[in-house]
Order: sequence, then C-alpha cells, then structure tokens
Amino acid sequence: MKKTRRIFRLTGLFLLLVTTGLVACGKPHHEESAYSPPAVTARLTQAELSELPQEVELQGTVEARQNAALSARVMAMVTAVHVNAGDQVARGQLLIEIDPQASEGKLAQAQGALSQARAALVLAERNYQRFKALADTQAASELEVDMARMQFEQAAGAVGQAEGAVAAASSVASDARVVSPFNGRVAHKMVEVGDLAAPGRPLMRIESVAGRRLTVAVPESLMHQAKLQPGDRLRVQIDSRPDLGLVDGTVAEMTPGADPASHSFQVKLDLPSVDLTTGSAGRAWIPTQTRSTVLVPREAILRQGGLTLVVIRNAEGLASSRVVTVGRQLPDEKIEVLSGLTGGETVLLGLTTTPPAGAKVEAA
Repeated sequence: MKKTRRIFRLTGLFLLLVTTGLVACGKPHHEESAYSPPAVTARLTQAELSELPQEVELQGTVEARQNAALSARVMAMVTAVHVNAGDQVARGQLLIEIDPQASEGKLAQAQGALSQARAALVLAERNYQRFKALADTQAASELEVDMARMQFEQAAGAVGQAEGAVAAASSVASDARVVSPFNGRVAHKMVEVGDLAAPGRPLMRIESVAGRRLTVAVPESLMHQAKLQPGDRLRVQIDSRPDLGLVDGTVAEMTPGADPASHSFQVKLDLPSVDLTTGSAGRAWIPTQTRSTVLVPREAILRQGGLTLVVIRNAEGLASSRVVTVGRQLPDEKIEVLSGLTGGETVLLGLTTTPPAGAKVEAA
C-alpha cells in the first residue's frame, strides 16, 4: 500500500512539473528591451569610381646626373694621387700627377722644330724679296721668282705645321696633371702611385654631388604602349628611402632605339633634390591603359584584427563595416580599393575603431 502511494506521489509530482513547463511555455515571452548602440558622429564622403591609368612597375638604379671617367693621353708612371674614394673635389682641383718627362720631351722637340721652321721662313722671305727686286731690273727670270715664292710659301706652311705640333704637345703635356672637370665626389680610385697610366685607361671616376637620376630599362613593347616623351612625369619610389614616399621623376633622357641584346630602351628620370646614394635601387611606374577603380580618402581605411576595413552608412543611416582589399596610394592622399566597394557608398572618415553594427551615423 505504501509502495502504491509512493508511486502515485511521484507520478503526481512529474505531472506537476510537466504542467508547469507547459504553462511557462504557453505564456507570452516578454523580450528584453531592444539594445540600441550609441550613435557615431563622423565626417562623410562618397567612394569615388574613377578611371586610372594601369601601370607597370620597373626596377631601376640611382645614378649621379654627371659622371666622368678620367684618363690621360700619355703613357708614363703615376707619381702622386692626392685624393681617395669619397673625397669631395672642386672643379680644377689636382687629383693625379703623372711623370711628365716623356710629354715634356715631346713638347721640347716640337718647340725646337717650330724655331727651325720660323728661321727657314725668314730666309725664304728674304730670298723671295731679292728675286722680285732682280726681276724688276730684268736680272732674274720669272722661273727663279716663282721658285723663290714657292720656297717662301713652303716655309710658311712648315711654320704653321710646327705651331700645331707645339699646341698638340702642350695639350698632351698638360695631361700629366689630371684635374677634376666639375665639383663632385670621387666615386672610384683605380690607380696607385707606381701604376702605369696609358691612353684610354680610366684612372678615376668622378660623380656630381647634386642631382640624381633613376635609370630604368623599358621593354620595347611597353615603350610603344606608354609613348614616353622627354618631360613626362612618372611616379618613383626609392627602396632605401621609404620616408620619402612616392616622388615625381621627370623623363630627362632616353635612347632613340632599343638595345639589340635586351630589346629595351634606357630611360633616365631626373629626381627631386634629395640626398640619395648612387647605386641604390628604385622603382618607377610606367602608365599604359586606363581601368575603372574605386578611390577613398586614406583616413577612411581602418586596420583592425589583421583586416582592412571601411565603415559605410547604409540606406537606413546605420553604420556597417566592409572588409576591403586596397591597392596603391595616390599622391592626393587617396587609396585605391580593389574589392569590397563598388563606388558611390557613403564612407566615414577619421574613425579610430569600427563602431557597433547598426549604430546610427550622424554627419559631423
């Protein structure tokens, strides 16, 4: 009897619990009051759909605007080297001295030949004048006068030839002193005291301190597409100077034809007046065709949690975050958006973090 009563008691308790649950489920559910995130105030702008030129990136090397490989026209021993690599030099400064004995000997020979030619000219002129006087008194024939005139003209020509030889020997003798052709810096020193200087052998290379150029090799096919002309401006970046950002390079020189080995044109771009080390690597962007792209101000881009985001205001006036893929940055502080936006969206500027989704957006 007790066992039966216990079973009825447990059964009643179970029915009570089930009934209570059903009643609770049947009651209307009072939802919590809807959460409304705080409004966000920001400056607004439109994502711009624009046509931009498609560009090809090319590697280049920074060079000095002026370069000179110095050599001598005499073959003699180097007797003194007054500068080292990296030294600043001024125009006309003495850099290298070469044994002058050989060149001075040739100059002395030329000067001696000139003296002989001048003496012969004086004698020939007097002889010519004598025969002219004799011809006036019929004491000399015309043939004798003509021979005297020919000897005089030959002597005059010998004097001119000897003067040219003296000038040439003087010019060669001056090569015993190698001087700097302009203000600059010693880039390479290729000789030491005791080395043999020979015509055509580089002794030292000088580069200008002011003025830098980026030299790039433009493929033949790209050259025909870009149609570069002197004075065109291209975007340039120096790898070792990221602090400079993007700078403008001006086309200063380009070869008229392609190199037969590489089938490329050499193009030199003048760079702004900044201190750049020669030999540094740089990049230039050559424009080709145009393409459609979306542009937003740089301050619209947020980087958070390893993602690149843009916050937009939707049609209901609420904030919404978009994950975007960005491209290059333009000089006017705009960034190219490759994916995530289609253009025309209202984007928020100057945010430091993404607002809650659904926050009301108020224009600053």
